[in-house]
Amino acid sequence: MRQRGAVCGDWTILGETLKSFSGKYRGCGIADPVRVRRVSDVYLSQLALMDCMTAVTLKTWIETTAKPAFADQGGGLKGLRLAGHYSCRTQNNLPRARISEHARGRAIDISAFVLWDGTEITVGNGWNAEDSGDVLRKLHAGACGLFGTVLGPNSDRFHKGHFHFDTARRRSGPLCR
Repeated sequence: MRQRGAVCGDWTILGETLKSFSGKYRGCGIADPVRVRRVSDVYLSQLALMDCMTAVTLKTWIETTAKPAFADQGGGLKGLRLAGHYSCRTQNNLPRARISEHARGRAIDISAFVLWDGTEITVGNGWNAEDSGDVLRKLHAGACGLFGTVLGPNSDRFHKGHFHFDTARRRSGPLCR
């Protein structure tokens, strides 16, 4: 059964298709944007603007890594708390830095995971915690190679409190920190 609001040719990615747009800086914008609210029965804390490649990659990660990682905890994964998605800006909001993958609709930042019993596991507080550090490291490792860039709390000061996943493709291969 096809659910109302399916996007990207996938009935498990719910949202709406939007018109192409560009941003205030050169390189900003999305050719075929979608605004996503739910992926594979996992809700997003806010409507997330991205391209379909990013939405489909997020779905793959949710199904192959995130859901299995929480299968035996709190009734399973219910939602993702997002720290960011599309934003016309430079990398880490630094002046004179390159344009961010967020500015192209190819990135999503996840700050917490919400389980069905109401438990919320934050990346910032949970990364070094005894009860959640292992699962967060599995989530990080499971994104490596699937996404073009995976950054977490050990990568730099800008990513202490969230995971940054993007679908950038590099000649040198995926970047995982």
